[in-house]
Amino acid sequence: MFDGYTYDVSMFRDTFETQYTYLNGFLRNVARFGDAPALHDPQSGRRWTYRQLNAQVNQLAHAMRQDGVGKNDVVMFALLNSPEFIFCYLAAHKVGAIACPVNYRQGAGEIALVIDDSRPKVFVYDAQFGTLSQDALALAEHKPDRVLVAGGQGAESFDGYMDGQPETDPPIDFHPHIYDETTRLYTSGTTNRPKGVPINNINEVLSAHDVIMHFPLTPTDRTMNMTPWFHRGGIHSGGPCPTLYVGGEVVILRDFHPRTCLEYAERYGVTFLIGVPTILAMLARAQERTPVDLSALRGIVTMGAPFEKAACEKYMKLLTPNIFNGYGTTETFWNTFLRPYDLPEMSGSAGRACTDDDVRVVAVHPDGSHAEPEEVVPHDSETPGEIIIRSPAKSAFCYYNNPEMTAQKFYKGWLYTGDMGTWDKNEFVTICGRKDDMIVSAGENIYPTQIEAVLNEHPKVAESAVIGIPDRLRGEVVAAYIVPSDDSLTVEEIKAYCVQSPMLSSYKWPRSYTLVKELPHTATGKLMHYKLRQQVLEKE
Repeated sequence: MFDGYTYDVSMFRDTFETQYTYLNGFLRNVARFGDAPALHDPQSGRRWTYRQLNAQVNQLAHAMRQDGVGKNDVVMFALLNSPEFIFCYLAAHKVGAIACPVNYRQGAGEIALVIDDSRPKVFVYDAQFGTLSQDALALAEHKPDRVLVAGGQGAESFDGYMDGQPETDPPIDFHPHIYDETTRLYTSGTTNRPKGVPINNINEVLSAHDVIMHFPLTPTDRTMNMTPWFHRGGIHSGGPCPTLYVGGEVVILRDFHPRTCLEYAERYGVTFLIGVPTILAMLARAQERTPVDLSALRGIVTMGAPFEKAACEKYMKLLTPNIFNGYGTTETFWNTFLRPYDLPEMSGSAGRACTDDDVRVVAVHPDGSHAEPEEVVPHDSETPGEIIIRSPAKSAFCYYNNPEMTAQKFYKGWLYTGDMGTWDKNEFVTICGRKDDMIVSAGENIYPTQIEAVLNEHPKVAESAVIGIPDRLRGEVVAAYIVPSDDSLTVEEIKAYCVQSPMLSSYKWPRSYTLVKELPHTATGKLMHYKLRQQVLEKE
C-alpha cells in the first residue's frame, strides 16, 4: 500500500526534499532574528541586521533575475571576504543559481580554465583584482553575460547593478530540491584541468549542522575567518554558511594581519576564530608582544595541518584553551576532529572521525587500483595506508564535468584522498605523507605536476621535478630541481619565467631553484619524487 513502507511517506518525502534547504534556514533567521546583527564589515563601518541583509540580497537577486539568471546558472566571483561575497552567495540561493567563488590567488590562466569549465552567466570581481580578472576573462573562450566590479564605479559597478531594485523576497518560481547544486568550489588537480566540486543544498545544510554541533555554534556567537572564504574550510567552517544558518554574526576580516585580527577580536567580542596553524603561529607572536583581551573567545578552529605539542600548549596559553583542529578535503569538508579535551595530548595527529563521518586507513595496491574499504591496515600507529573518507552528509561524491577524476577518486561511497597515514586502536589518524606527492604550503594544496608542466615549457629546460621541503613557518615550501637543456640557463632566468607565467599563482612559485645534471627515475622512466625528496633531506 505504501510502496514497501509501513506508513505513507509521501508528505514527508515531498516536504523534506523541497523544504529542507539552506535558503529556508536563512529565511527562518530573518523572521526570528530580524533586528539581530548578521554581518559586520569593520573596514567600511557597515553593519547589517538579518532583515537589512536580506533586503540587500534581495536587490541583487532581483537584478540577476532581470538578466535571466535562474536555476543551475553559475554566478562566479573573485572576491575578498566582503559583504559582496555574502550577497552573491545568498542571492544565488534566492534564484536557484550556483554560487562559484574562485581562488583569486591563482594566475589569470588558471582562472580562465575555471571560467571555461563552469561557463558563468555572471562574473563579479573585486576592483583590487581588476588586472587579474580582466586578463582571465580575455584568455577564456566563454564570455559571461554580465561582468561586475565590486568597489568600482560606472555602469559595471556592483552597487550600481543593485541600485533601485526591490527589497522584497523574489518569487521562488523554480522547483527547489535538496539535490540541487547550490555552490561549486574548485580544487587543484594533478593536471591543468580544474576539478569542480559540486555542493548541493543538503550538503550546505548538513555542513552547517556539523559546525553547529562540533563548535558548538549558537545564535549568540560572532565568528571571524582569518583565511579566505573561497575555500571549503572558509565558507563552511565558521564562515557565511553555518553562522548565518544558526543566526549568529559574521565579522569580516578582508586580509589577514595578526595585529588587526587581534584588535577586531577584542573590540567586537569575536567568539570563534577560524584559520590554519601557520596563522596561529603569527597570531600567538603578536599576542605575546602586545596582548589584547580575548576573554570573549570561546575557541579557535584550525584545519590544513597538524601542530606539535609544544606549539599547541603555547597557543592554549596565549590565545584560548579551546583549540580545535580538523582534517578534511574540499570534496568532503572536515572529517576528523581534535576537540579541546584531545589536546595537547593528541597534537600531531589529525584526530578521529567527526560524528557523522567514517574515516579509514586502507592498504595501497601496487597496481594503483582502489583497495576495498574493508582492507584496513592494522591499528598499530605504524603501518601506513591511504586515508579514505565516507561523508554522506557533506559530499556529492563526484566532480563537475569530470567523470574520469570522479572514477579515480570516489569508490563505493568513499573518497580516496591520496593522503597516507596511520591510525591507532582508538582510530586517531596521523598523516604521514601524500600518495600523489601533493605539497601543502601554508594551508594551500599544490601539485608538483602543474608547476613542472610550466617549467618544462621553458626552451632551456630538459626536465624538472618539484617537491615540498620542510619549512618552519609554512609547513612545506616548493622547491624546483631542473635539468637544463642549455648550459646558459640561470636560476634568475627560470625564476623570472615562473613569476611571469599566467598558469602559476604566487603561492605556487618555487621558493628555491636548483640546477642538476639528472633526476631519479623508475625503470619505466617515471620521476621518483619521493626519491628526490629523500636525497635532498639526506644532504641537509
